[in-house]
Amino acid sequence: MLVLAFDTATPAVTAALHDGERVLAESTTIDARRHGELLVPSVREVLREAGVSLREVTAIVAGAGPGPYTGLRVGLMTAQAFASTSGAPAYGVCTLDALAYASGLDEPFIVATDARRKEVFWGRYSDMRTRVAGPSVDRPHDVPGGLPVLGAGARMYAEIMGEARLVQGAPEYPAAGALAALAAEILASGAPADGGVLTAPRPIYLRRPDARVPGPPKKVTI
Repeated sequence: MLVLAFDTATPAVTAALHDGERVLAESTTIDARRHGELLVPSVREVLREAGVSLREVTAIVAGAGPGPYTGLRVGLMTAQAFASTSGAPAYGVCTLDALAYASGLDEPFIVATDARRKEVFWGRYSDMRTRVAGPSVDRPHDVPGGLPVLGAGARMYAEIMGEARLVQGAPEYPAAGALAALAAEILASGAPADGGVLTAPRPIYLRRPDARVPGPPKKVTI
């Protein structure tokens, strides 16, 4: 098994290769404006470091968000292009699930990432593998309280979400190593490969895009 995973749903451009037992190579760069420039070179570097060609990859996994439209499009279109080139199946995984898995927690908690507009994308988990609510987008004060919180959104709005509840040492951004490990675990379990945590590589949009088709020009009277 060789799982190539990457995520571009947050400011982190992250890629990794997993062989079913461990992460062979991983690359992460934090740059919210250069997803399109950084992703393919990051994948190439990961494959080079592992000594693997794209055609040897057996599964391709992309973070499906939620996240901004442009970043999600870069990752998911790249996954589909690589799948077409290599013949390996492509899957999507909720980006919040990758953060939850990386936390290693076995108790209920909240994952929150920055959704801009003074909002967060969030999900509630019963443990590192099980999402029980979300993904949703809300203002920080509307996110359920009383649970440990992690992720960049939780840190940004710690005064609202509860600074004392921040999980110390937990990742703020998704890491492709955790994304690949989660996917590899599911694939190795024999569970359905397209359902549950693993889905078709489609974006999770929780908002309409900011861009709008221009309306008809206004009539001008003289």
